[in-house]
Amino acid sequence: QVRLVESGGGLVQAGGSLRLSCAASGVTFTINAMGWYRQAPGKQRELVAVITSGGSINYADSVKGRFTASRDNAKNTVYLQMNSLKPEDTAVYYCNLRGSDYGGRRYDSWAQGTQVTVSS
Repeated sequence: QVRLVESGGGLVQAGGSLRLSCAASGVTFTINAMGWYRQAPGKQRELVAVITSGGSINYADSVKGRFTASRDNAKNTVYLQMNSLKPEDTAVYYCNLRGSDYGGRRYDSWAQGTQVTVSS
């Protein structure tokens, strides 16, 4: 069973930085992508950054130039370095893992979420 464990959320002032980590365990299939989503109160969950198995990274326009996603393939761990944080970045951040096996079964796993609060 896949388990995703996040760490690194918290409270920070506007302009500050935080680094999120997400470690995956129990993966018995090919990982196609790992990344980060967020959900602010009253809003839908949205993509923040996703890293594909080929290494390409897609960022939401709202975080480009401020957030950097990276991945340690050996550790099945992804990171999200968040700089120049704004109050509108306040949300619960979720790590996501998507994969597939040789039989064509698809996997879509979510972490429990970590709160990021940016004060003005």
